[in-house]
Order: sequence, then structure tokens, then C-alpha cells
Amino acid sequence: MPYAAIVLKRCAAVALAAAALSLAAAPAQAQTTGAPTRGELLYTTHCIACHTTQMHWREGRQASDWDSLRAQVRRWQAEAQLGWTEADIVEVARYLNERIYRYPQSGLRVGMAAARSAAAR
Repeated sequence: MPYAAIVLKRCAAVALAAAALSLAAAPAQAQTTGAPTRGELLYTTHCIACHTTQMHWREGRQASDWDSLRAQVRRWQAEAQLGWTEADIVEVARYLNERIYRYPQSGLRVGMAAARSAAAR
């Protein structure tokens, strides 16, 4: 197994433990903030242990617009061998974009919102 995959799996385990502890420590807060999005759940489960907020604000960040943000999410999920669908990639990119980057998004309607819209038709 490549070293990067080992590190990413360890980071995911740490993130999962941290998420469980934070949920146990503040159940009232979790109830008042609303349900997390799929993108937030994927990110906090698989990415946040290694990619803290500081990672996204550093000088050498790789994402400079919406398309490059999606490309970076696609790149790192592939590196971690997560097997995400395009909808998962878009949901994580949207979560990061809404929380940190605020890049203008293209008209792409992929993800949970698009799935709900298609199901309603």
C-alpha cells in the first residue's frame, strides 16, 4: 500500500474519532445548527484530519477558482482511493466553497441538490 494511502487512512480514522468526540461533547449545538450536508459529512470523515482550515488559507493553495477547487477535491479523493462519484466531489467542493473559498460557481447542477430536483420531476 502506498505511503500516501496509509497516511490518509490514518487521518480518516483520527477525523472520525474527533468527529465522534465533538458530537458527544456538544449535542445541543449540533441540533441548533441543522443537519450537515453530504459534502460536509464526506469532508469531515475523510479529509479534515489532514486538511485543517489553515490548509485552505495558505499561500501556496492550489484552488484558485471553482473548477480548480473541484479538480483538487477530485485529485485528493483519488489519491486516498475513496471512490467518490462526481456528485460526491461536487458536494465536497460546494461545502468548501461555501465555508471558505466563495468562488463563483458554474451552472453545474450535480450532487444531492440535482438528485432531489430530478426525483421531484
